[in-house]
Amino acid sequence: MSQLPPPVRPARQQPQTDEYDDGPIVFRPATKDGFNATVAIQGPSGSGKTWTGLSIASGLAEGGRFAVIDTERGAAALYVNDLDVTFDTLPMHRYDPRDLQKALAAAAQAGYPVVMVDSLSHFWKGTDGTLDQVEKAKSKYGGNKFAGWKDGTPLQNEMIEALMAYPGHVVVTMRSYVHWVLENGSPVNKGMRAEQRKGIEFEFGVAAEMDDGNRLRFIKSRCPSFRGLILNQPNGAQDIAKPYLDWLRDGGKEIDAATWIDAAGSKDATPESLLAIYRDVEAASALATPLMHPETGQPTSLGAFIKERGIALKNAQQ
Repeated sequence: MSQLPPPVRPARQQPQTDEYDDGPIVFRPATKDGFNATVAIQGPSGSGKTWTGLSIASGLAEGGRFAVIDTERGAAALYVNDLDVTFDTLPMHRYDPRDLQKALAAAAQAGYPVVMVDSLSHFWKGTDGTLDQVEKAKSKYGGNKFAGWKDGTPLQNEMIEALMAYPGHVVVTMRSYVHWVLENGSPVNKGMRAEQRKGIEFEFGVAAEMDDGNRLRFIKSRCPSFRGLILNQPNGAQDIAKPYLDWLRDGGKEIDAATWIDAAGSKDATPESLLAIYRDVEAASALATPLMHPETGQPTSLGAFIKERGIALKNAQQ
């Protein structure tokens, strides 16, 4: 009876590594370089969110022209003469989070120093917003709405990342409502809550809420000037934009994302230079910067574009 050959252990395959996503962990000196203002204002209808947001955006643009992504049926344009501000609008009627990313990429390509979203709430609960996307996705999971968040959560997260990485200042408004909870059988007022994902205000450098009397109260601020501050009928340009810019510029310098974009698209770029650019962009928390792809014209991110080109050049060398 012949004996079976001894078992052969297959060679253990080494897991493939991605030099872009699996880079070294490097600590760098902390600086304020490249930080932009990010402001969120929430409040009920009639509280003055749009008016105040436009004034803040104008102050951040320092008199220059800025962009307004408008979901409020042209409300911002009504104030163009009253506030003496200059801006361009993009009316939107469907609110897929991916459409906001496209709008941000277009605004970045046009070079607007400030973009305002009036309002961000529609991209949460409006037509084709995140909640709609979850509702549509549940059919893929046997009607399980909870499972539908497998699709909805990445869309929401990617939208917020693109907003926070916009290569300029950002101002958003959000509708809010009174949040009631039952305690011992009785309804208890827990204050105002934005019509967006819970905790959204903590993504911004400065967040405030406004009431029906046009009183603004800061609920979160990295800028020390605003902590615990309440403003009655605020002048957004003077009371908020100016001190915020002064604080950002105290010891920090602006970084122009166009420099990275030009370097990444240069005909002289190499796989090594692109990887180095990627690391610089990563260190500046700017990988999600919205961008129109120079070749396809489709919205993408700065990090994705650099990585795509770096991998293509490396493959061409092999």
